[in-house]
Amino acid sequence: MAPRSVTSATISEDPLAYEEKHVHSVYEQIAPHFSSTRYKPWPVIAAFLSNIPPGWVGLDSGTGNGKYLPLPAENPSRVWTVGLDHSLNLLKIARNAGGVYREVVRGNILDQPWRKNSFLLQDYAISIATIHHLATYERRKQAIQRLLQAVSPWHGRILIYVWAVEQDDLSKRQIPVVDDPHAVGQSGKDVFVPWVLSSSADSEKLQAEQVFNRYYHMFAKGELEQLVSEAAKDLGLHVGLKSESAGACRGIDFEQDGWERSNHYVELRCWAV
Repeated sequence: MAPRSVTSATISEDPLAYEEKHVHSVYEQIAPHFSSTRYKPWPVIAAFLSNIPPGWVGLDSGTGNGKYLPLPAENPSRVWTVGLDHSLNLLKIARNAGGVYREVVRGNILDQPWRKNSFLLQDYAISIATIHHLATYERRKQAIQRLLQAVSPWHGRILIYVWAVEQDDLSKRQIPVVDDPHAVGQSGKDVFVPWVLSSSADSEKLQAEQVFNRYYHMFAKGELEQLVSEAAKDLGLHVGLKSESAGACRGIDFEQDGWERSNHYVELRCWAV
């Protein structure tokens, strides 16, 4: 069976209703099959969690099936990561990720489900392949602000991954291209990415297919960094090194940014004086 095509998407209704139809409802239906394809950690994310100091506590915002909750693999109990997701069916899988009971919470990544200041001293947060499911620029920016608000202003660390317009040779996805996918500062592309479920019809020995179209905003080069910068500045944070802050009290620094396996990512470090 040939892969289904990625098609352009147009947001023509309330973004909450749009995400419910084209994201949340889809994942509730495909959760077991989706989880069976999501089991191998990506190297940059594994390295990030391996370098977290012992005893730190963090948040996996959009945890899905919880595949990052057991990390670091070499010493799973060294840090404690709480998983947050909207999908009840994925959380049922995540709460036993790695064969151990995990702390997971059902909620929207744009909400603040924690008691006031309960996450103020949390040490790190990751958001892996989640923010690209939000249907507007403002909602994507707000999701980043929630991450910035969830971690310690003194030493918090954040890692964010989103799907990229630039897909590698191993990807089955062919994205409707923006003018120049390698040009910096473009606004990416809204698309539907199909998920195909097959089930056997025993009486006829046939495969019945269901196709679910998931909404994604595919990020262009430089778009994630720009979005993070604007989200931070809207919270009154300085963007850049503390040593170059010119008297600012709080800020964030880009530790690294890059592209890995058809994803753009940024690593952030918070600082305060």
